[in-house]
Amino acid sequence: MNDVIIIGGSFAGLAAALQLGRARRKVTVLDTGLPRNRFAGHSHGMLGHDHKPPLDILADARRQLTRYPTITLVNARADSISGAIDDFSVLTADSESLRARRLILSYGVVDQIPDVSGYAEGWGTAIVPCPYCDGFEVAGQHWGLVWSGPQSMNQVRLFHDWTDRLTVLADGHDLAPDIRTDLARRHVAIADGRIVGIVRHGEHEASVKLDTALDVAVDILFAHPRTKPSASLHESLGLDTITTPTGIALKVDERRETSMPGIYAAGDLANPGMPSVTTASWQGATAGISAQQSMLV
Repeated sequence: MNDVIIIGGSFAGLAAALQLGRARRKVTVLDTGLPRNRFAGHSHGMLGHDHKPPLDILADARRQLTRYPTITLVNARADSISGAIDDFSVLTADSESLRARRLILSYGVVDQIPDVSGYAEGWGTAIVPCPYCDGFEVAGQHWGLVWSGPQSMNQVRLFHDWTDRLTVLADGHDLAPDIRTDLARRHVAIADGRIVGIVRHGEHEASVKLDTALDVAVDILFAHPRTKPSASLHESLGLDTITTPTGIALKVDERRETSMPGIYAAGDLANPGMPSVTTASWQGATAGISAQQSMLV
């Protein structure tokens, strides 16, 4: 029997495995090899790995884990979970049944890309969600922000640390008069109309096509599409969730334990704030340490 099975082997899952492996706990990591940030050319803001391709960072992490004999990395999808604390069973898509005393869910989320021409092609390069991840490289340039709801006003305030040239694309939202007044006070331009197409120019630049027949050229476009968990295991388990501006996240306590004893969660799946590789890594490390300490006798 494993001490811990980790479902999801990106930054959070591997960080958890590292802590458990160093504690000589038997760990199996199940991963499908599709991290959320695989579309990004570089990852930023992670100490010691700034400006490295995220897939390269993950490949290095997997190589480093090979020195720990109690860690097993498996390219497989978890299809179902049953059991309870000290005796969980995970069935993989290959019909292999694995058992563990504890579980860590770190299978992340997927971005629900709008059905707009050019959106998917630009995602991760010309269209990005996080100023902490990509803002420095385009600071002082003309940014666009796709309005997604009241939470977008927080982004407007945040972006001023990087640029004074910002255009809000309403994308069919009816912006209230007080919001328009506030945006005007901040010298933020507003482009009404719904986005019908995006044409990328080079690595970052894009032209946003609107149904008003007006194109808006920006040096980078920030957007926050809806997300959904990349698997439904938490639903079958009945784990508690919380609502976020873009979707749901698993509810966890300060030890990263979910509403079911013995099951922990980390990374974007359980992060209601601004996701990043740094937060995913520390959450994964916390989940791994907490799972290990919960098994002490």
